[in-house]
Amino acid sequence: MSAPTSTRTAKSVRRFDGGAVWLVVFAVLIGVAMLAGICLGRLSLAPTGVFDSIMSWARGAPIEALEERIVLLVRAPRVLIAALSGMGLAIAGAALQGLFRNPLVSPDILGITAGAAFGGALAILLGESNTVLIGSAFAFGVVALLLVGLISRVDGRSDTMTVVLAGVVVAAMFTAFVSLIQFVADPDSTLPAIVAWLMGSFASTTWFRVGVAAPPVLIGAAGLMLLRFRVNLLSLGEDEAKSFGIRVQRERWIIFLLVALIAGGVVSVSGIVGWVGLVIPHAARLLVGPDHRILIPASGLLGGAYLVAIDTIARNASAGEIPLGVLTAAVGAPIFAILLRRMYTAEARA
Repeated sequence: MSAPTSTRTAKSVRRFDGGAVWLVVFAVLIGVAMLAGICLGRLSLAPTGVFDSIMSWARGAPIEALEERIVLLVRAPRVLIAALSGMGLAIAGAALQGLFRNPLVSPDILGITAGAAFGGALAILLGESNTVLIGSAFAFGVVALLLVGLISRVDGRSDTMTVVLAGVVVAAMFTAFVSLIQFVADPDSTLPAIVAWLMGSFASTTWFRVGVAAPPVLIGAAGLMLLRFRVNLLSLGEDEAKSFGIRVQRERWIIFLLVALIAGGVVSVSGIVGWVGLVIPHAARLLVGPDHRILIPASGLLGGAYLVAIDTIARNASAGEIPLGVLTAAVGAPIFAILLRRMYTAEARA
């Protein structure tokens, strides 16, 4: 082995080991964030009381005391869905940024979020139940992805740039449909409900909603975790990936489908939650490096902790709950600007 190759290998091993340490740090961070999310609220709870409530429930005792009802029926499902949503969106963002080799890509780029937003807004306009709203949002998110596939496919194949442009077109179309729904909605009842849902919130989370959102988010996140080495190869470019025996078209659309599962599952129960899939992979990349074997799980853990913390702030920062989408944008945009500036400054110095 030549000296330069040996040096690169040694650096790669050190970077991988350092990334493993950060994984432990992020795992502790998400645990602390979830515990704080359960403890903090209008009625503050002690960690010991939270553990006692959980252990009592685990032993099969009925949920009777006020503290137990708050922990197990109100805050626990909300914190869990926030963690799952943040984890899924961050993993999806990291995978897409590697696939497109573009740090400005997020799950919104495929039009899935806009499609799911239209599905949810349509269900609210028609006065349907929460179950129908969740199903409609998820279904239209998948429809958006199918439209992107149909539009971008030319002569039996679709390249990356065509997929991006198709996603922009589909997102614009569904965004226009959402605006039309808002225009015809009753301004005294339906319109406020649509606007509130589009701003994003975990306020009405129940164990039923957790059960609905968890399977697609977990399946999508687990699939991307299994494909993280292939994302490494795809991030080298189409020709290089093919030289390693990767079926680029097939792998790309598998990743798109997994991202659609995550985005559709999250939007269907929480509305629009932006910036997580864009900002968190950047922050993780600065700490653990560009190797997706570490970057994707690190982004997931950090994203889960971040969104739980944001949701906890949204619940406690004011008398009325701050819409989640507003807070993620207000916090995420400055953080993204700082991270972007640091990244390009480091590249310029290198």
